[in-house]
Order: sequence, then structure tokens, then C-alpha cells
Amino acid sequence: MADAGGVARQQPMYVVLREVAEGSWLLVGEVARRPGLPARRGRAQAAADALGRPPMEGERLAVIPRSEWRVGLDW
Repeated sequence: MADAGGVARQQPMYVVLREVAEGSWLLVGEVARRPGLPARRGRAQAAADALGRPPMEGERLAVIPRSEWRVGLDW
């Protein structure tokens, strides 16, 4: 996808879901993958970016590739 200036924009690579009730998930954000970060740290950073803060203790989040996010809603 290109913006008005003709520059291609990268689509978000991760979606972040938060469990709001037993088995019920809410999409809280989409973020781009950061090149050069190890996968585990990249997902943790993606969660922090989507929330605008680090995850709180006990908060259940799922960070999954954007291409698989619909599957996550059926957990």
C-alpha cells in the first residue's frame, strides 16, 4: 500500500490480543516487526508498543503474526 507521497507503507506484522474474560480475547493493537530483534524480544516489544506500556503482571496477552490473527480469536 502506498501513501499520497508514493512511499510504500509496511503493514503491521503482529497483532496483540488481550484476554478480557475466560476464553474471550480483544484486539488491542497492531504493530510492525522490528528488524534485528530476536523473535522473543520482538514479540515482547510488540506487546509494549501496542499497549503503550509494558504488560502488567498477570495480564494475559497473545502476540501473533498478523496473518494468523483470526485463528487467535477462536482459542
